[in-house]
Amino acid sequence: MRLRGKLLVAAVVAGVALQFVRPRIERPPGTAQIAAPPEVQAILRNSCYNCHSNETQLSWFDQPVPAYWLVAHDVKEARKRLNFSEIGKLPPAAQRGILFEAVNQIRLGAMPLPSYRQAHPESAVTPEQLAVLEKYLAPFGDTPAPMAAAPRQAAGQAGHVPGEIPKLEHGYVTSRVIGAEPNGLAFLAGYQTWKPISSTDRGDNHTLREILGNDIAVKAIAEKKIMPWPDGAAFAKVAWEAVPDSNGSLQTGKFIQVEFMIKDAKKYASTAGWGWGRWRGMDLKPYGKDAHFTGECVGCHTPVRRNDYVYTQPVERGGL
Repeated sequence: MRLRGKLLVAAVVAGVALQFVRPRIERPPGTAQIAAPPEVQAILRNSCYNCHSNETQLSWFDQPVPAYWLVAHDVKEARKRLNFSEIGKLPPAAQRGILFEAVNQIRLGAMPLPSYRQAHPESAVTPEQLAVLEKYLAPFGDTPAPMAAAPRQAAGQAGHVPGEIPKLEHGYVTSRVIGAEPNGLAFLAGYQTWKPISSTDRGDNHTLREILGNDIAVKAIAEKKIMPWPDGAAFAKVAWEAVPDSNGSLQTGKFIQVEFMIKDAKKYASTAGWGWGRWRGMDLKPYGKDAHFTGECVGCHTPVRRNDYVYTQPVERGGL
């Protein structure tokens, strides 16, 4: 009994001592809040700011260690991905693009994190609040968005990529140097010959996008073997500026970027089994400043991890 009592006292002393091992959660003044209407800011403040801003406020049950350690880690990682106290320094179009991705994750149920919602039920975004966010992001006010002119062909049909694309010196195989991404992914110069899988539009930043798949991806679609996608499957998402024409439809305008996903479960095990890359502008400049940029890609695609991290489903399967 004496030994048990001593062990109990030692455990209590250790538990109290650990309460003083507390990594600091910094709360610097906000430098540039997101530019959005008050009703939008109110929803974001209620559901997002505790992790995704410099205004973190902890509940009493978040204070004791080890819960505090988990919260401090989550806040640090959340601010890296999106910080509403600093997002206002970006151009308005960039702010709306980032908010579009955030709202998409709310729509998919990935944000706020399910574990956070269980402990903080007040953070849940109601359907009515989601409608407010979606209405704010709707670029055409109360009128329906015009239909895009980009074709929506099923995989396997003759390929066609609308809009301008960077001109390569020798057809689809270029002799000029296009830099690889910092993670080592090389530019896939032959993507223009791949088959269309689907098309999407991003009304928040006025872009039209065509998703193309290589032969391995197209074969996997035909054989209905995409859960998971086989190694070697690759996608190209080509984005152009959306330009309204005289009929109210959208046409593809200036080329903006091309993004690649290539599956190799072992080689890219640390990034969800996919290699990621993005090349921007007519000079095809690699996007990432260092290899850590892939964290953005994985984080954005995590809500569809059950679809092997692929958002856009083939047209043949009835989804976009």
